[in-house]
Amino acid sequence: MMARFGCIFLLLGAIYAQDLKINVGPGTGQVLQRGADGRADIKLAGTAQRAVNKFVEARVMNAEGPLPGFDWKPLERVKTTKWEGELKGVPQGGPYSIEVRIVAGTPEVIKDLYIGDLWILAGQSNMEGVGDLVDVQAPEDRVRSFDQTDRWTQATEPLHRLVDAVDRVHWRKNKDGQPEKITGQDLEQWMANRKKGAGLGLPFAKEILTRTGIPIGLVPCAHGGTSMDQWSPDLKDKQGDSLYGATLRRFIAVGGQVKGILWYQGESDASPKAMPEYAAKMEKLIAAFRQDFSQPELPFYYVQIGRHVSNTNQNEWNAVQEIERKLETKVPRLGMVPTGDLSLDDGIHVSTPDLKRLGRRMADMVTHDLYPDAKKYQPYKRGPRPVSAKRDGNVVRVLFAEVNGKLVTTGRLNGFAICGADGNPLPLIFKQQIDPTDGNAVVLHIGAAKLPDGATLRYGVGRDPYVNLNDELDMGTPVFGPMVIE
Repeated sequence: MMARFGCIFLLLGAIYAQDLKINVGPGTGQVLQRGADGRADIKLAGTAQRAVNKFVEARVMNAEGPLPGFDWKPLERVKTTKWEGELKGVPQGGPYSIEVRIVAGTPEVIKDLYIGDLWILAGQSNMEGVGDLVDVQAPEDRVRSFDQTDRWTQATEPLHRLVDAVDRVHWRKNKDGQPEKITGQDLEQWMANRKKGAGLGLPFAKEILTRTGIPIGLVPCAHGGTSMDQWSPDLKDKQGDSLYGATLRRFIAVGGQVKGILWYQGESDASPKAMPEYAAKMEKLIAAFRQDFSQPELPFYYVQIGRHVSNTNQNEWNAVQEIERKLETKVPRLGMVPTGDLSLDDGIHVSTPDLKRLGRRMADMVTHDLYPDAKKYQPYKRGPRPVSAKRDGNVVRVLFAEVNGKLVTTGRLNGFAICGADGNPLPLIFKQQIDPTDGNAVVLHIGAAKLPDGATLRYGVGRDPYVNLNDELDMGTPVFGPMVIE
């Protein structure tokens, strides 16, 4: 008799197992954003047509077995064929598996789940990644990417994949000028022929993982050659036909909460027409992200545009760089990383080796600001930031704040210029050196008894200057100026 009841119980379990469906829950390979306590609540819902009034239960597994405190727990009774529930307080880490079952049936399983931090990658080509695909950053299991086809994968270079993205805004234009997704053999050939695509996102994520042990999920949203007008939040109602709308859609798709945004853009706005409105558009974009994400203190870290081998629009290029430099002090919860000293893989795109340096620089700032448990990085500073320029006889002394250790340079220091009222460099500085008595200052030796009226100091004049002033943690000095010489 007992054997018969046992067989009936197993049979019912098998029926319920076949009947159970998970319709709402994380996807395989997904990273869920943890809360301030390092934990995440996981919502689950589905159907079970033939298990009305039976309990649905779930557990969380890691490589060693059930996660402590998360062995089989009842979620809810099945009501009118539907069920829903929540696993509360799952700790950061992974990979985890979630098993869901009714009675003793075979469970439905969601595999390869992580609790960590999500970062949106946005901007134009240097964030999309155009570094040579040579000696790229190696992948790591706990760094994931929600690729542009809306699938969670291990993050590997290249992260961005525009041509067959879900969102039409990223597609190429066909011969009729209409967006068209690449598919089939054309897509395979395009992917096989890629020679460029390395970016800063993966090096950044691996640095954060190494320092904190927290899994990282990247959400690539950048698109090369795009301007602030194309990123306008005013276009969000166009959804996937606009860059802002597409990014907002993907934000919702990964759970509606992220750790922050990494931004690299500005090259397309370094023109006489666009530059004067750049600051206002940047502030509007940041405010819109914070409002639409319902995260008023959303961290926003960005890159100051670097070199461009070109002789066009010199003044506007430097003006965008100066706007980016000043924005960091104007809007809260921002951080800027300079790139003026980095090498290129073509006329405008940062090289793959220096994208790794850039990722580390970004990680230094972010770790200091957002990961207080990584105590080694708490003394870190943002890197050299200009404070003042004062003339004393035949020298101009430039003082910096936020220097890690002391200022350093490889080879002869270069990059400073005294400019006239028209903004053009003057042949006045014959020697540039780090102050031997103060590691936070630079001394510029000049050969003029008097500076011209309206003369100012600048660092990194033009689109393609040679600048090489860093600090002992390899944080670069931003392009700056004009600065009043006192």
